[in-house]
Amino acid sequence: MRLITLLALLCMIQPCAMRAIVPVNLINFHNEATDTTRITQLLIEAEKISDPNERIITLARKFEGVPYVASTLDSNDGEEHLTVNLDELDCTTFVDIVAALAYTAGQHRTSWRDFTASLERLRYRGGEMQGYPSRLHYFSDWVVDNTARGNLKEVTNRMPIYKDMVKSINFMTKNRDKYAALADSATFEQLKSYEIGYRNHRYPVVETNRLSSRETRDALKEGDIVAIVTKLPGLDVVHLGFIVKDDKGIPYLLNASSAQGKVVVDKMPLIERLRRDRSLQGIRIVRLTE
Repeated sequence: MRLITLLALLCMIQPCAMRAIVPVNLINFHNEATDTTRITQLLIEAEKISDPNERIITLARKFEGVPYVASTLDSNDGEEHLTVNLDELDCTTFVDIVAALAYTAGQHRTSWRDFTASLERLRYRGGEMQGYPSRLHYFSDWVVDNTARGNLKEVTNRMPIYKDMVKSINFMTKNRDKYAALADSATFEQLKSYEIGYRNHRYPVVETNRLSSRETRDALKEGDIVAIVTKLPGLDVVHLGFIVKDDKGIPYLLNASSAQGKVVVDKMPLIERLRRDRSLQGIRIVRLTE
């Protein structure tokens, strides 16, 4: 699974209406004509749905079958662009594109330009794209930054049973050779300065064995954004997706799967997926605020 080279939801006080529209020359579409048309169609459909979680899962289902492709946010020219690619998704871009669509529709906005403003708002620190380090690469950073600006809320600590974990999050600078952008000294140092804020970072986790309880299953909602927590040193989470439930209320993960090569609902329940990998600790749960 691709590491969390993460997301973005941004703006302060009075959201996207107050944000400048992203200049077209700073947007990197996979296919501008088809992307803009499809975004508009999705927003028009989703704008009618009042419940944020229902809106999210309805939008997420529209992407089932889309091929899994990693590293689509990393440009060949070394510059940071607002990448919009609906045809190739990894777990991170699947979540942030769906979240940005849901957020935009929730504001009763149906223009692809409003969507790009929401995407920048969610994907970048403070809602502004200012180079590679401004991208919210870590899930914890994404949550903290966007929660402070009222874009989302973590509900892990509202689950019936959860546990606080403490970890220093610095995987990227500790593994500099895995990230081409970090070859640049200034970029490396800036990212490292952000990581300093996550030394001994405390965050809540619903541990794997707690997912078997009916109380926890019932507390999870379809459309919840779920992050899978790892034991890997320096990293908080390794995969993202959305909760869906079967007719018995058992949670499954709708995700961009590298193993299956596309966006799918896992064949096994979420708890079974976690139990099969001892490097995983549990989950974190996030919801949009509106």
